[in-house]
Amino acid sequence: MYDIGLPASRMSELTWQKSRRSNPSGNCVEMAELPTGEIAVRNSRYPHGPVIIYTRAEIEAFVGGAKDGDFDHLIA
Repeated sequence: MYDIGLPASRMSELTWQKSRRSNPSGNCVEMAELPTGEIAVRNSRYPHGPVIIYTRAEIEAFVGGAKDGDFDHLIA
Protein backbone atom coordinates (compact mmCIF):
# COMPACT_ATOMS: atom_id res chain seq x y z
CA MET A 1 0.00 0.00 0.00
CA TYR A 2 1.26 3.47 -0.87
CA ASP A 3 0.96 6.59 1.26
CA ILE A 4 -0.18 9.98 -0.01
CA GLY A 5 2.80 12.24 -0.55
CA LEU A 6 5.19 9.38 -1.18
CA PRO A 7 7.90 10.45 -3.63
CA ALA A 8 7.28 9.19 -7.16
CA SER A 9 10.85 7.93 -7.23
CA ARG A 10 9.76 5.24 -4.76
CA MET A 11 7.16 4.04 -7.28
CA SER A 12 9.53 3.10 -10.08
CA GLU A 13 7.56 -0.02 -10.99
CA LEU A 14 4.58 2.05 -12.15
CA THR A 15 3.88 2.95 -15.76
CA TRP A 16 3.23 6.69 -15.90
CA GLN A 17 1.13 8.18 -18.69
CA LYS A 18 0.64 11.75 -19.92
CA SER A 19 -2.21 13.01 -22.03
CA ARG A 20 -1.67 13.09 -25.80
CA ARG A 21 -2.65 16.76 -25.44
CA SER A 22 0.28 17.59 -23.18
CA ASN A 23 2.59 20.28 -24.44
CA PRO A 24 6.34 20.03 -25.11
CA SER A 25 7.21 22.34 -22.19
CA GLY A 26 6.24 19.58 -19.75
CA ASN A 27 3.38 21.43 -18.08
CA CYS A 28 1.20 18.41 -17.47
CA VAL A 29 0.30 15.75 -15.01
CA GLU A 30 1.02 12.06 -15.31
CA MET A 31 -1.13 9.26 -13.98
CA ALA A 32 -0.45 5.64 -13.10
CA GLU A 33 -2.65 2.84 -11.87
CA LEU A 34 -1.57 1.25 -8.60
CA PRO A 35 -1.87 -2.50 -8.02
CA THR A 36 -4.70 -1.67 -5.59
CA GLY A 37 -6.72 0.00 -8.39
CA GLU A 38 -6.15 3.50 -7.05
CA ILE A 39 -4.68 6.18 -9.33
CA ALA A 40 -1.43 8.03 -8.60
CA VAL A 41 -0.99 11.55 -10.02
CA ARG A 42 2.27 13.49 -10.27
CA ASN A 43 3.53 16.71 -11.83
CA SER A 44 5.47 15.83 -14.99
CA ARG A 45 7.97 18.65 -14.31
CA TYR A 46 8.90 16.99 -11.01
CA PRO A 47 8.88 13.26 -11.77
CA HIS A 48 10.61 12.43 -8.48
CA GLY A 49 8.36 14.72 -6.43
CA PRO A 50 5.32 13.77 -4.38
CA VAL A 51 2.30 11.99 -5.76
CA ILE A 52 -1.33 12.31 -4.83
CA ILE A 53 -3.37 9.12 -4.77
CA TYR A 54 -7.05 9.08 -5.71
CA THR A 55 -9.64 6.34 -5.63
CA ARG A 56 -10.99 5.08 -8.92
CA ALA A 57 -14.37 6.68 -8.09
CA GLU A 58 -12.71 10.08 -7.57
CA ILE A 59 -10.96 9.87 -10.95
CA GLU A 60 -14.15 8.71 -12.65
CA ALA A 61 -16.01 11.71 -11.21
CA PHE A 62 -13.29 14.13 -12.32
CA VAL A 63 -12.95 12.73 -15.84
CA GLY A 64 -16.74 12.65 -16.22
CA GLY A 65 -16.97 16.27 -15.11
CA ALA A 66 -14.20 17.27 -17.53
CA LYS A 67 -16.00 15.54 -20.38
CA ASP A 68 -19.22 17.33 -19.44
CA GLY A 69 -17.45 20.72 -19.47
CA ASP A 70 -17.73 21.34 -15.73
CA PHE A 71 -14.25 22.88 -15.62
CA ASP A 72 -14.24 24.76 -18.93
CA HIS A 73 -14.48 28.09 -17.11
CA LEU A 74 -11.04 27.46 -15.61
CA ILE A 75 -9.34 27.58 -19.01
CA ALA A 76 -11.50 30.16 -20.79
